[in-house]
Amino acid sequence: MTIEHLLHRAGLTSNTIFESPGRRTNASYERELTRHRCTERLLRDALAREEALLRQKDALIQQQEILSKESNHRLLNGLQMIVSLLSLQSRASTNAEAASQLAVAANRVATIERVHWRLHYLDGVKAVEFKQYLEDLCRDFSTMLHSEDRPEQAIVVEAIEIKLLTATAIPLGFIVNELITNAAKYGKGQITVRLEANPVKGYALSVANDGPVLPEGFDPAACKGLGMRIIRSFVQQIGGELRIGRGDKNQGARYTVLFS
Repeated sequence: MTIEHLLHRAGLTSNTIFESPGRRTNASYERELTRHRCTERLLRDALAREEALLRQKDALIQQQEILSKESNHRLLNGLQMIVSLLSLQSRASTNAEAASQLAVAANRVATIERVHWRLHYLDGVKAVEFKQYLEDLCRDFSTMLHSEDRPEQAIVVEAIEIKLLTATAIPLGFIVNELITNAAKYGKGQITVRLEANPVKGYALSVANDGPVLPEGFDPAACKGLGMRIIRSFVQQIGGELRIGRGDKNQGARYTVLFS
């Protein structure tokens, strides 16, 4: 914080501190010294308030991080518990069809657990090999889609080798998660996740599907759905740019995030 900013916060300006030059008397020096001391006190008080606010902000951020980690930990534990209970019920059931359905349900929940873990395990890691991360995440999604009896909706990853800071990789992971979920829900056929170099922004990460094309003039900023709000929030967080168009062969939809 600059001296000018602190003076403004204290209700002072540089003109109020110094008397105009000219013939000076002892009384004028004493008045100026008094003003200096008053200004110093006000500046110290203003600085102390700013430091207290910063400490309070840091404490709130740390508390939020702890609560987020605790929430994720409880969710993963809950999913593991569900998997265990479904598996026990499957093994205990004397009805073969019921046992099979319970086993399928257990596998589905276990896959959801792996996807969720994949999105959060980077906490504390400085950088990540993002191509491998994408392949692992999409493999988990492919398993989940296959378990939903939709084997035709395969996920293909086409990515260059790149190492990204975790601060960028985690938001991109959540963006891919939302885009694949949308593609599986509204699209059909193959889902393509592509990471490539971009001559303008640096890199481009896109998710495309073979479903129906988006209407002309589609504006993602006007979408009120939670998924699109999450995507826009994460794109803004990494200073990226979201572009929407048609997929390969002018079919389906492609969502592209440009980032550096």
